[in-house]
Amino acid sequence: MTEYTIVRDYPYPIDEVWAVLTDPELVAQWTTTGQGGRPEGFAPVPGTKFRFVGKPTVGWAGVVYCEVIAVDAPHSLHYTWKGDEDTDDVTDVTYLLEETPEGTRFTWHHTGFTGVGGYAMSKLLGNVRKKMLTEGMPPVLESYHRARRLPSS
Repeated sequence: MTEYTIVRDYPYPIDEVWAVLTDPELVAQWTTTGQGGRPEGFAPVPGTKFRFVGKPTVGWAGVVYCEVIAVDAPHSLHYTWKGDEDTDDVTDVTYLLEETPEGTRFTWHHTGFTGVGGYAMSKLLGNVRKKMLTEGMPPVLESYHRARRLPSS
């Protein structure tokens, strides 16, 4: 079985990182950096079935089918990931958030890829996620943080 793990440290409180990772409007902002999809029907509630909808490419219809398995806000989120609604090939995504003296450490762990195709998919998705978490997340976090810190008018 193949997997990938990405760890990033963000200089923001854990509740802000959690919000950017779980608010569908904010997720859509950072996932597009890596050509990822926007969540449809997502809520951080166990049993919630949702989809990531992105731009179709050769060999992919542009939709990923997911189901939330477990949530421990603001520390962890676990959901399944299927690239085709009719497949039995299901992988698992886990978000782990830990408070650090500098802010929050975020770990994205995606496991369950099988075979040669799974190996290739894990490499492709790992590269896409690295871009999202390195280039997409920081400006969304900064904007969210700034908006929360501004006094109300």
